[in-house]
Amino acid sequence: MNVTLPGLRATDHEFTVPLDHADPDGPAITVFAREIADPARSGLPWALFLQGGPGGRSPRLTGPAHFAHILKTHRVLLLDQRGTGRSTPADASSPEKPDDLAAYLRHFRADAIVADCEHIRAKLGIEQWETWGQSYGGFVTLTYLSQAPAALRACHITGGLPGLEATADEVYTRTYARVRDKVTRYYRSFPEDAEKVRRIVAHLDESEVLLPDGDRLTSRRFRTLGLRLGTGDGAASLHWLLDDAWAGGRLSDAFLYEVMTATGFVGNPLYAVLHEPIYAQGAATSWAAARVMPEDFAAPEMFTGEMIYPWMFDEIRSLRPFKEAAERLASYTDWPALYDPERLAGNQVPVAAVVYHDDMYVDADLSLETAGRVANTRVWVTNEFEHDGFRVAADRVVPRLTDMIAGRCQG
Repeated sequence: MNVTLPGLRATDHEFTVPLDHADPDGPAITVFAREIADPARSGLPWALFLQGGPGGRSPRLTGPAHFAHILKTHRVLLLDQRGTGRSTPADASSPEKPDDLAAYLRHFRADAIVADCEHIRAKLGIEQWETWGQSYGGFVTLTYLSQAPAALRACHITGGLPGLEATADEVYTRTYARVRDKVTRYYRSFPEDAEKVRRIVAHLDESEVLLPDGDRLTSRRFRTLGLRLGTGDGAASLHWLLDDAWAGGRLSDAFLYEVMTATGFVGNPLYAVLHEPIYAQGAATSWAAARVMPEDFAAPEMFTGEMIYPWMFDEIRSLRPFKEAAERLASYTDWPALYDPERLAGNQVPVAAVVYHDDMYVDADLSLETAGRVANTRVWVTNEFEHDGFRVAADRVVPRLTDMIAGRCQG
């Protein structure tokens, strides 16, 4: 299907790929991708956009938006990574048995995504392409550089340089410290909100409050709204949500609907199911975020952030069908390596990465350590933006990374 929007031509593609690329004659799934281009330009080289997540579909555009600068020189393939968007969904209906479902979901990590990209590149007859990796898309990029660097002309990474050997325990220990800092800053900006949060938490602990979908809103689910604090407007949006929380002596319908939407994982269960397995290399994650939670996060006014807990698979409707499979994924010890440190140390592909100094989701120190281990990498460290810099300031982020690849600036 071809669609023309103001300043944008979109062409849809579907590809049939093996569920397990090591078994090309086994079950197959569909991977969807949307090609976007400037209608006034033809014959441009390809760039592949790798969305954040895990489990995030590619952007749905009404115009060039934050791809405007890239579209001056490239046509862009927006990939719905396997299991997301219009690709074959990774849902709990197929297969039905927990052991089979867990085995199925093992095929939805970065290594399989890279194999899909290579399949698609061959189908489109592309010799090499550039990549743009946002957040988890940067993790996928490092796997791509580890597995198939010859396919890549250049790589751009926005807020997504992972620790090459960092365990889930290390990642979440660091994450709690950054969330604590964001919460402290939040209450410094909105000091009256601490009492508002304590009031809501007490109400939820004392009363059964149902969300519009029938789930009970517990205080711990409410406190996961701290996930917002890692974006540029997240603190303000959380403040205004709390400002409108009450309708007399009860929580308002509008508040409950927004909380349900923000915490429900509807349409994106992979984000919860695979959030810890994306860090697993040769060891079990064993619900790392729950195990390493500091004691002060039990305080009623303390929000949590980008952590997934076992209780979510009991309390959240969209995640309940994955409960037993998620338990099995947390216990697996035989996860293959996602990164090849030796190959990355000899990397010849130009890499430009922006590291957000105050990033709540991806630890800046781990990112800088990795940048020092991946040859041919230039880094721009900034505290001008939060993790969503690519989305909210593409007119500054994209040209800067492009200039770094071209050698017009160092970082």
